[in-house]
Amino acid sequence: MNNHFVINIGRQLGSGGRSIANLLSLHYGITAYDRKLIELAAKESGLSQEFFENADEKKSHGFFHSIFSNRSAANALTHNDSYLSNDALFKVQSDIIRDLAEKESCIFIGRCADYILRDHPRSLNLFFTANLEDRVARMASEKGITPEQAEELIEKTDRSRAGYYNYYSGKTWGAAESYDLCINTSHLGHEGTAEMLIEHIERRFRV
Repeated sequence: MNNHFVINIGRQLGSGGRSIANLLSLHYGITAYDRKLIELAAKESGLSQEFFENADEKKSHGFFHSIFSNRSAANALTHNDSYLSNDALFKVQSDIIRDLAEKESCIFIGRCADYILRDHPRSLNLFFTANLEDRVARMASEKGITPEQAEELIEKTDRSRAGYYNYYSGKTWGAAESYDLCINTSHLGHEGTAEMLIEHIERRFRV
């Protein structure tokens, strides 16, 4: 067994998941995969990146859901030339996540990576939340929108992420039993949360 380890991050919008992932990435010299997964999936499949962007963390309409366990990604993608379900795109992305986790230590942000890598012997599954007022302020500042617009964006995005995660994993997005650690980043901030996680990772994986 190699010494690779993977960190899988679920996050509420505005909780700092990407920021903390980047801090861990810099500390360990490993890649944090977020939107880069979309680029890799498009390149690997030969499909337009737009397909993956439109399906990103959105649950399927169910066209392929019952047949995926016994079909390859290639077969699913060619089942109907006029229709590419989110399930088919999820399968392509899942294969890439498994392949990357087999080859290297890395961090995955969202995309049900904790479920996809549920059999990985050296994985840490995290969920980040934060106080709503902190999340609203962060998104309003980042997007240049009003607090009211930021709160609406948060609600819409979190609802989409929850639907995606619950649909593909059969678990509950944000529920403590779905993860190894659930952390409110408002308490320690992003850097403080990253420092706490580094200590945990080093104890757990001996890195």
